[in-house]
Amino acid sequence: MAQQENQLDREILSCSICLDLLKDPVTTVCGHSYCKSCINTHWDKGEERGSCSCPQCRQTFTPRPVLEKSTMLAALVEELKKTGLQAALADHCYAGPEDVDCDVCTGRKLKALKSCLVCLASYCEKHLQPHLQSAPFKKHKLVDPSEKLQENICSRHDEVMKMFCRTDQQCICYLCSVDEHKDHDTVTAAAERTERQRELGLRRQTIQQRVQDTEKDVKLLQQEEEAVNGSADKAVEDSEEIFTELIRLLEKRSSDVKQQIRSQQETEVSRVRELQERLEQEITELKRKDHELKQLSDTEDHNQFLHNYPSLSPLSESTHSSRIRSRPLMNFEDVTAAVSQVRGRLQDILSGTETEILQIVSQVDVLLPQPEPQTRADFLRYSQEITLDQNTAHRRVLLSKGNRKVTHMSKDQSYSNHPDRFTDRCQVLSRESLTGRCYWEVEVRDVEVAVTYKNIRRAGDSHECEFGLNDKSWSLLFDGNSYSFYYNRIKTPVSGPVSSRVGVYLDHSAGVLSFYRVSGTITLLHRVQTTFTQPLYAGVRVGYRGRAEICKLK
Repeated sequence: MAQQENQLDREILSCSICLDLLKDPVTTVCGHSYCKSCINTHWDKGEERGSCSCPQCRQTFTPRPVLEKSTMLAALVEELKKTGLQAALADHCYAGPEDVDCDVCTGRKLKALKSCLVCLASYCEKHLQPHLQSAPFKKHKLVDPSEKLQENICSRHDEVMKMFCRTDQQCICYLCSVDEHKDHDTVTAAAERTERQRELGLRRQTIQQRVQDTEKDVKLLQQEEEAVNGSADKAVEDSEEIFTELIRLLEKRSSDVKQQIRSQQETEVSRVRELQERLEQEITELKRKDHELKQLSDTEDHNQFLHNYPSLSPLSESTHSSRIRSRPLMNFEDVTAAVSQVRGRLQDILSGTETEILQIVSQVDVLLPQPEPQTRADFLRYSQEITLDQNTAHRRVLLSKGNRKVTHMSKDQSYSNHPDRFTDRCQVLSRESLTGRCYWEVEVRDVEVAVTYKNIRRAGDSHECEFGLNDKSWSLLFDGNSYSFYYNRIKTPVSGPVSSRVGVYLDHSAGVLSFYRVSGTITLLHRVQTTFTQPLYAGVRVGYRGRAEICKLK
């Protein structure tokens, strides 16, 4: 309603020329009000046309009136401005649907500026003043406005929950700590927050380090992409050049063979033609002699016949005909056969080399090899924070120290039933899945340190459930005196000096799993090179009276 009234007042006190609130308001003789500058400008334009009238009622004034400021309208405009601004400010301070209400305000509540974790109430700026000014309240913990303050109240004892039960991983009140949580590991919520905050800081450092490492890997892959593209382009260019050279060589060889055939053809044709000319000359000579013999034979005078007969020369034997008849017909079919044989050999060579070349192309590795770290500082770059999953722990396994310490117990622990729990092997898995490059260290005594796929069997007493006795897990056993590596029921003795701390390095994509002895220096105990087909999980198996602790790496 107030907003509607303000809107009406604003319309009444607005200038009909500029449509804004009146500024330096004046009223004409006809009773209409305008901004002084607006009406004067309007009349200035009207005088050019020889008229001076009211813009609303069109009443004409002669001469032009002298306008005086309307003090009452000016006061009303200023009051409207003030009330409108105050209403807007009030609306801004009142709590909306998404705001936290002040718990002290009555009626329409203002927005809460802070919430108190001691009073478990939220306060607007006015009602917050005692907490800022009064000494007893200054010790209270103020936080940003929150609607979840009641979650800090124990539903059983109606007390503020200032304690934390590490055994059950839940916030409790002081009465809970001396009642149903009496024998549990309890600390103040502030102390647990400090510990978790430190862990959070370490985790953030790990994440930030991994971000840096991954960014380096991305840069290396970008460089590798450029190298692959450059190498492939050069290989295509070189291959085209080589095959073009082979084509030129074949074309030249084809031209040489063609030239040799034509040259031999010309030689043979020339020889045949020469011999043909000689034979034709011999035919002409033989025909001439035959004519002479015919003439002699036709002579009727016996004496003349006998007189001319001795002058006949003997007929010489032909030196060509017999040789031509005995010589086989020559052709170039052998040349065609020889070229066909060359073609066959080239096809065999190209077919074999094509398979070889394609195989070489398919074996090109597009990933840069990642060198394995050498020093402990290098390994710590890939440190992975490991916490153990209570839902997987055997009932004779006790977890403590933020689910990083494992101890074999003589009695079953009161764990709830869970399908992920190992039922017969004193084993436990990590919460975190492991991919990429990871490193962690374990303090051990009569313990197996392992990595495994998540689908390792949990229920039963078969080899499929125990680390190292199947094809789903790899483990290093330390019995206090020596090491042994197990995979798929195969035991491999590991030599080297012993230490109570074992480091584990995993490069999942490269298929590398390495175990190290950590004692001042870092010494390789055993390395596995394989192909991992699933994400891995860290695992620990404790023997009788065995214990292990996942180390916090800085």
